Amino acid sequence: MWVAGQKEMQQLDHYTIDKLGLPGVVLMENAGARVVEEIVASSTHVNPRVMILAGSGNNGGDGFVIARRLYDLGFDLLLCLVVPPERIKGDAKVHFDVYRNRQLPILYLHESSLEMVKSEMNQADLIVDALLGTGISGPVREPFASVISLINEYGGRKLIISVDIPSGMNSDSGKVEGTAVKATKTITFVFPKRGFFLQDGPKFVGEWKAVDISVPPSIVEELGLALPRVVTKELVNHSVPHRPKHGHKGTFGHVLVVGGSKFYVGAPIFSAKAALNAGAGLVTLAVPESIYPMAAAQNPESLFLPLPDEGGHFSVEAIDHLSSLLNPFTSVAIGPGISRFPGGEFWMKSVLSLLANKPVVVDADALFLLRNELEVVREYKGDIIFTPHPGEMARLLNMTVKEVEEDRIGIAKAFARDYGVYLLLKGHRSVIAAPDGDVFINPHGNDALGKGGSGDVLTGMIASFLAQGATAVKALVAASYLHARAGEEKAEALSSYGVGPLDLVDGIRKQLRVFV
Repeated sequence: MWVAGQKEMQQLDHYTIDKLGLPGVVLMENAGARVVEEIVASSTHVNPRVMILAGSGNNGGDGFVIARRLYDLGFDLLLCLVVPPERIKGDAKVHFDVYRNRQLPILYLHESSLEMVKSEMNQADLIVDALLGTGISGPVREPFASVISLINEYGGRKLIISVDIPSGMNSDSGKVEGTAVKATKTITFVFPKRGFFLQDGPKFVGEWKAVDISVPPSIVEELGLALPRVVTKELVNHSVPHRPKHGHKGTFGHVLVVGGSKFYVGAPIFSAKAALNAGAGLVTLAVPESIYPMAAAQNPESLFLPLPDEGGHFSVEAIDHLSSLLNPFTSVAIGPGISRFPGGEFWMKSVLSLLANKPVVVDADALFLLRNELEVVREYKGDIIFTPHPGEMARLLNMTVKEVEEDRIGIAKAFARDYGVYLLLKGHRSVIAAPDGDVFINPHGNDALGKGGSGDVLTGMIASFLAQGATAVKALVAASYLHARAGEEKAEALSSYGVGPLDLVDGIRKQLRVFV
């Protein structure tokens, strides 16, 4: 499934109307019909009262279709037109005229008052937001702002369904200036919109569903549009490495996890446990000698490679020690718990040069140690994966976190292209970018993942899938999805307060059962 912005949706609509010959008024009818199907499926009341709030544009036109069709199904409904009817133009006017000619229930805000709208809203079981569509830019003006505020007063008490996009939210950036509808569910057309996954978007869109209105998805390829894709269960099914029944530990690869320090003993252990539980045949944990006894006691299922250290961090001598021992490893994860230490930049640059062309995942403070050595990354011959959170991404680019969050997709795509890395930009809706320009958005995840150690689990999973033969993109797609879904399901069982890294490891095992 693709993810589209305002410009791309306009191109898809115009192609369907102008090239394929399907009139816009028909697309509007289809859109309204699909929303009605979702309303019928979502309603828990025997005879629900529905209030549809509509503007004058195409979004309002969808609302007119929804109101008419719900009336014909026997719903108790009221259409509230928020603007004077003379402002309605184009395809929307066609459907408004049909509604008005049939003398169906309508409340005109310009002839009434906000108090009357609130009174009617109070009696409704379900509120439909068909006020403003994908074209909005900047703060919402009156009377829309006041009407949206009224709708949001019922958040959590009534089912609020937004048509295509929550009114007031920017469809490209997800930014909300002033106010926007906080939807229970958004029924969007053709593809989810980019803003669903960015900035304020996830807080306003609620649950979302993309429905077919007869705009063929194949137009994306015909027009050569470079759109991000949503990470779906189906995509993950093709990304999780196949596990032959006759395989043995050598079949499933050998992961090397390089990390740990006197301050962060647990991080590399979480990565190692995740790598094993995601299917790697063997996992070796390379840690500073001084923390080896503690680490080994907590993770007996891993092999260990204690390396020379100084002050609880890897020493320069560890580089030579490691150089002659790398051959057996299929993939490498470096960074969990490694910390920052004097000479760390040289150490990290030197170790990366030793890995030759092995697939490597770089995380945590290893990213910090490489921030001034990115030319080495460009020259790396194998697949290299970076997994920064927004703060780490900001340091890599000498930007602010705010700047990163304002353009997550663009920044991830540019960094992957410029440095030849596969990038997983973590966050509430993680973004995956490949050097060839492919971008994926993971729609899953919640606050249960907002704990130290969660990222270490993800790093181990990625390295595990790489060791089992997955491409970098497939490893990232599968690991990010399974990690996020494990967080969601564990939060249901334990609450989002109580999900720890080892709970995620257990959750990953259960998630993988679906793909066996």
